[in-house]
Amino acid sequence: MSRRLIRLLAGLAAASFLLAGCSSDPLAEQYREGSSKGFIAGDGSVTEIALADRGEAIAFSGVTETGETVTSDALLGEVLVVNFWYASCAPCRAEASDLQNLNAQFENKGASFLGVNVRDQAPNAIAFNETYSVTYPSVLDVDTGAMQLAFSGSIPPNAVPTTLVLDAEGRVAARILGQVTSPSILETLIRDTIAETGPTE
Repeated sequence: MSRRLIRLLAGLAAASFLLAGCSSDPLAEQYREGSSKGFIAGDGSVTEIALADRGEAIAFSGVTETGETVTSDALLGEVLVVNFWYASCAPCRAEASDLQNLNAQFENKGASFLGVNVRDQAPNAIAFNETYSVTYPSVLDVDTGAMQLAFSGSIPPNAVPTTLVLDAEGRVAARILGQVTSPSILETLIRDTIAETGPTE
C-alpha cells in the first residue's frame, strides 16, 4: 500500500512539473529535474494577509530596463503584482509565460504587473522579455538594491522568485514564495484583492 502511495505521489509531482511550461528552456528543465543551479528559492508557500492586518504601504522608486522611472505613488489606485526575478533563475523562466498571461488577462481590469530584476543589467532583462514575450516593465535593482530594501519586510533575502500582490493602497495583500506553479491561485489572489475596492469596468 505504501509503495502504491509513493508511486502515486511521484507521478503527481512529475505531472505538475510537466504542466509548468517552458519545456524548450534547458535551464528550466534542469530545475524541474531537481537541480537548484545555485539559486535560493522559496517553497511555493502562499500567504494571504487580511485587510485589517496589513502593514504600511510600500514606498519605492526605480528605473526600468527601458530607462523609465517607476514610483509607487504613480501606481496607487489599483492592484499591483510585483515579481522578483533574474534571467538565469530557472524557476523564474518556468513561470514567465504564466505571469505574462495573467498580466494580459488583467490589463485595464484593475491590476498591473511590475518585475524587479535583482541581478541583471538592461540588455539581459530585455533579451529575457523578448524570449518570453513579457510586456510588463521591470525595475533594475542590481546596482542599488533599493527595491529589495523597500520590500525587505515582505520577502526573505535571496528568495527568488517571489511574487507579491499589493492592494490599491500599496500594501502587501498576498505573497507567493517561489515559482508560481498554479497560475489559478495567483489569479484568485488578484481577483480577491481587486474585489476589495469594488467592481471595475
